Amino acid sequence: MRTVRPDGRSEVDGGGRPRALVLGIGNLLMRDDGVGVRVVQALQKKPWPGVEYLDAGTASFALNARLHGVGALVVIDAAQMRAPPGTVQVFEGEAMDRFIGVRHPASVHELGLADLMAQARLTGDWPASRALVAIQPAVVDWGEALTAPVQAAVDAACDRVRALLAGWGHGA
Repeated sequence: MRTVRPDGRSEVDGGGRPRALVLGIGNLLMRDDGVGVRVVQALQKKPWPGVEYLDAGTASFALNARLHGVGALVVIDAAQMRAPPGTVQVFEGEAMDRFIGVRHPASVHELGLADLMAQARLTGDWPASRALVAIQPAVVDWGEALTAPVQAAVDAACDRVRALLAGWGHGA
């Protein structure tokens, strides 16, 4: 159970812990670019208490308000890592910050994520427990279906998200 503020944001789960937020980023109309959203959809089939799942689409400043009161943040996104398609890699804490803040963004939403991080740091809303679960895309072009290697990575990405949350004390 979560406490919902008048502005619609929740701050803590029923156990008094700061809530966890899982953001799936991507565009479902651009094939593998939508994998972050697909992972969130899969996680929502078996949600954990105290964890909010959000299809963030293509991240923007509008998401900053959602970070207020968040104790743990997991972002799932397609990312260019120069790895075989479907590779899942976790960037936790400062490694996440470096990955999204230093590299040249390959898409509009990656720039939005870097901006979100910068704004959240300024407001003190950037959680100490945070990670990016990145999945190497094969095809980013018009179409709604994930490619086979990226579709095969969805379950592995879900497992990585659950492991992160459990390790931070937000498990089921």
